[in-house]
Amino acid sequence: MDPSMDTWDLSSPLISLWINRFYIYLGFAVSISLWICVQIVIKKQDRNLQENSFPKATQDLMTNGFVSLHNKDIFVSGVKIFYGSQTGTAKGFATVLAETVVSLDLPVAIINLKEYDPDDCLIEEVTGRNVCVFLVATYTDGRPTESAEWFCKWLEEASRDFRFGKTYLKGMRYAVFGLGNSVYASHFNKVGKNVDKWLWMLGARRVVSRGEGDCDVVKSKHGSIEADFRAWKTMFISQLQALQKGERKKSCGGHCKKGKCESHQHGSEEREEGSEEQDELHHRDIEEEEPCEGSSEEEFGGEDQQSINSIVDVEDLGKIMDYMKKEKREKEQQEEKTSLFGNTGRNEDGERRAMITPALREALTKQGYQLIGSHSGVKLCRWTKSMLRGRGGCYKHTFYGIESHRCMETTPSLACANKCVFCWRHHTNPVGTEWRWKMDQPEMILKEAIENHQNMIKQFKGVPGVKAERFEEGMMVKHCALSLVGEPIMYPEINSFLKLLHQRQISSFLVTNAQFPAEIRNLKPVTQLYVSVDASTKESLKKIDRPLFKDFWQRFLDSLKALAAKQQRTVYRLTLVKAWNVDELQAYAQLVSLGNPDFIEVKGVTYCGESSASSLTMAHVPWHEEVVQFVLELVDLIPDYEIACEHEHSNCLLIAHKKFKVGSEWWTWIDYNRFQELVQEYEDSGGSKTFSAKDYMARTPHWALFGASERGFDPKDTRHQRKNKSKAISGC
Repeated sequence: MDPSMDTWDLSSPLISLWINRFYIYLGFAVSISLWICVQIVIKKQDRNLQENSFPKATQDLMTNGFVSLHNKDIFVSGVKIFYGSQTGTAKGFATVLAETVVSLDLPVAIINLKEYDPDDCLIEEVTGRNVCVFLVATYTDGRPTESAEWFCKWLEEASRDFRFGKTYLKGMRYAVFGLGNSVYASHFNKVGKNVDKWLWMLGARRVVSRGEGDCDVVKSKHGSIEADFRAWKTMFISQLQALQKGERKKSCGGHCKKGKCESHQHGSEEREEGSEEQDELHHRDIEEEEPCEGSSEEEFGGEDQQSINSIVDVEDLGKIMDYMKKEKREKEQQEEKTSLFGNTGRNEDGERRAMITPALREALTKQGYQLIGSHSGVKLCRWTKSMLRGRGGCYKHTFYGIESHRCMETTPSLACANKCVFCWRHHTNPVGTEWRWKMDQPEMILKEAIENHQNMIKQFKGVPGVKAERFEEGMMVKHCALSLVGEPIMYPEINSFLKLLHQRQISSFLVTNAQFPAEIRNLKPVTQLYVSVDASTKESLKKIDRPLFKDFWQRFLDSLKALAAKQQRTVYRLTLVKAWNVDELQAYAQLVSLGNPDFIEVKGVTYCGESSASSLTMAHVPWHEEVVQFVLELVDLIPDYEIACEHEHSNCLLIAHKKFKVGSEWWTWIDYNRFQELVQEYEDSGGSKTFSAKDYMARTPHWALFGASERGFDPKDTRHQRKNKSKAISGC
């Protein structure tokens, strides 16, 4: 056998394999592919068998629980609470909300809008999985608070800037709760509404209805702003829990049958991208007219929503628009009915609400008020304490002969129609333009006021420096200063209350803020009637007093005219605020001719400490020499008046009409016994026997006169200079 042939025979199979190697590779590839497919099918069948053999709860645990943590989807990574507060209420609500969110095992951040830069940071909320909550208060004239001013300005400009566009904040989830007071009807909760609207315009998604807290207990839906917040918080937490689970709650549109609303059936957030975008665009189209009035992301019933979401024929658009207009009209009618019911000032049981809410009671009690019934209060004046110890009386003692240790400072109405920048109560009292609260009887108010006043006096028994004779006199109230806080003339039974005072031989000093001219005209005789004239022009009055009435200036002028018709003693009370109202001399002179008061008290504003509700600082407090200079210049413009008295310690001077100057002597003091006789004759005659201010005047002592060396300090007392002066928190 030829060796070369054996070699060829052995190599020929190898050559054949090499030549056909492509088909061999193809066979291997097909085999491997088939094996992979078989394995996939087997694993899928095993998974289906496993799902059928475990309960649903166990599946959820294995999918979303501790077994497969690495596969768990996080729908809410945390909550950021932004607040813009002036008085601290929104900040307090932020803290309360944060505590509740923490209980859901979610991280929380509380952020002051004053320290937040939206230009750099807000866009980060688009990609994050946080829910942003905005608690914003509405301040004077519907403006945001100082802390939220920049944020709101930036947000408004961004919403109107085409460079940002309608999708700038798409992906951000937010909720808004506004704080306001419905007595400012024209701009109630304006900031909350605007923030909600601007975020929506930039593409952010609202996760829960906008909440609106109302400081007016009469119109508040739940009786107080705290209760309004609690109700909204409950709704927000419920929605937040749903978001945690990957659900999206829908609010019921009110058209459900048998209480079953498809909108309450929650679907997963893991939906097709196109479907979500379609819903988002559809929702925006519906809300385009009034985006800020919508209360949640989707506010239609499930059945109606589906019909609108489906493809609509052009011929059917008219029917759909008619339906939407009808729905809108029904909603407006319902809101009108609700508003009318709220205006009655009654709760669900049909009873009027109390003016003093639990939160207000707590705040005023901390300030030393003894609250009476549902709308009144009494407090011990610091000058009462001072005179009990022989350390001098208030300026009323110097100007009019009041015995300060026998003076009760009270009010039958804690509510006021102004929010003055220099209010020494830091605006803790309620505000309103008319009486809508539950009303207590005047007999009860006076009885408890005297009892509370006497109890406070009793606390000074045995205190070092308190004079025994003055302590005994202090237990017998002789004067009542109706100037504690609020607007006493708002109390519907103010005339009955005054009559009760006079029957007890108690003189009456009533202060009003010149916003109720009709009540001034109807007021029965008082010992002395004050009108606060805090500014002489419309612009400065609005800036300083911040009145609630839209026609505040006309009311102010009418009040001064009503004062001119009074026969008893009348007083203008001017509070000077440096850089705000000290340069309006000519205008003040014109107001004097309008009301023709008997006296004009000019007092430098008292700084009562820092308040988030006011921008007043020590820089606005004029020196006594500056007040004197102002008075000297004012007197030159009103020839019928002269400077009569001075109380340097109170930074106050008295300008008196010349009719109270008998010869060369001033008679600015009051004969209180004579007044009681005259007012009793007035009552006995049914109001026919009137009397004038000159009928019960008394001579002013020398030490009280302007220019005296005592500067208005009673020489019977000993002046006490404090080494560490503290702020005055009370006064009259």
